[in-house]
Amino acid sequence: MALTDTLMDGLDRYEIGPKLRGLRLQKKMGLVELSRHTGLSAALLSKLERSKMYPTLPTLLRISMVFSVGLEYFFKREEPPVTIVRSQDRMRFPEKTGRKNNSYHFESLDFPAKKKKLNAYLAEFSSLPVDDVKLHKHTGVEFIHVMEGKLGLYVRDGEQQLVKGDSAYLLANVPHGYRRIGRAVCRAVVV
Repeated sequence: MALTDTLMDGLDRYEIGPKLRGLRLQKKMGLVELSRHTGLSAALLSKLERSKMYPTLPTLLRISMVFSVGLEYFFKREEPPVTIVRSQDRMRFPEKTGRKNNSYHFESLDFPAKKKKLNAYLAEFSSLPVDDVKLHKHTGVEFIHVMEGKLGLYVRDGEQQLVKGDSAYLLANVPHGYRRIGRAVCRAVVV
């Protein structure tokens, strides 16, 4: 690999072009308007945004001043594209601390990830009498996939039974709760 290719790959990882474009679009600014503010041509700015060219530091400084960001903004490493969570690093928690009968225990499957768009859990459900199922609600939606056992899913005042391989998608602002049905272990992924 040539030195030029190595340098290009090194610069590509900072994604300077997409960061420039992101700043411009965030301000709802066109290339021509940015050109007027920086004194750089719209054609040059377009090439920079598409990573067809790499800016010199003085050029990048002119652009950064328009958006009130420092040069370090362009060289900060973004969150890695993959976050690995090892099973031995997960911690198990009850549904509610201090409660004698919990409907489930859970492990966060994604706790170290930053800027999450969802939360994923591995849940192990308890066998409770129907009267002890605690209903809860929250914003958003919930997806449940049963990996083993038989799960009683309560939505409002009705029960749906899910077995290994079954999934459910529900509006989480509707009161809902869970319990294991039978003696076999019941585990599910909850997103």
